[in-house]
Amino acid sequence: MGAGHAHRLYRPGNSPVHALPPHCKLAATFAFVVVVVSTPREAVWAFGLYALLIGGVAAVARIPAGFLLKRLLIEVPFVAFAVLMPFVAEGERVDVLGVPLSVSGLWGAWNVLAKGTLGVAASVLLASTTELRALLLGLQRLKLPPLLVQIATFMIRYGDVITDELRRMSIARRSRGFEARGIRHWGVLAKTAGALFIRSYERGERVYLAMVSRGYAGSMPVIDDVAATRGQWAYAAVLPVTALAVCLIGWTL
Repeated sequence: MGAGHAHRLYRPGNSPVHALPPHCKLAATFAFVVVVVSTPREAVWAFGLYALLIGGVAAVARIPAGFLLKRLLIEVPFVAFAVLMPFVAEGERVDVLGVPLSVSGLWGAWNVLAKGTLGVAASVLLASTTELRALLLGLQRLKLPPLLVQIATFMIRYGDVITDELRRMSIARRSRGFEARGIRHWGVLAKTAGALFIRSYERGERVYLAMVSRGYAGSMPVIDDVAATRGQWAYAAVLPVTALAVCLIGWTL
């Protein structure tokens, strides 16, 4: 994890949120999501306050609304599932614009949409303000099992390697005049997938042997270990603590 590794979700900046240690942001995001999920679905006003909290964090981090909304499109499949719930759920029904909908289905759809959107928004903010390498170091700092951290590290890095290999193979096909246009070209694409698998496996073997020759014994060295001060922990705790207060009020009202 010594080399830098950028990802598309990350937006460089020098805001106070960017400057927080990664393990502080990971813990704060996880706690915020737990609080949101624990909030009763009937407390509609509470989810509005959570959205304002997320908007406030985005403003402090200088993350544009367009950037955030574009990344929220990843939850579209869940939105489609939620939209179907009022139509297929059983129980008491109510007419909405002349269409009979399930009351429990409407509440369920609202529950999925509100909590899912807030959780995705919090995750996008975390990824937008934290480099991928820093996230992995943060997981390690939070005492996540080292083997899981290594698997995540290799998976992320190897994903880029395979993607780059596939791009080179695609360029090689096009330079020879090949362009997939129908079912008769599926055989060529299948051979490409097989060749990609073999190349990836061989590269993995070479990388592993290179690591062993350099002293790898089952654990990755930590080059820079970032510690967090009490002030940084307190700053990161503002979001989940405020959300917790909102959640408690939602349960008591």
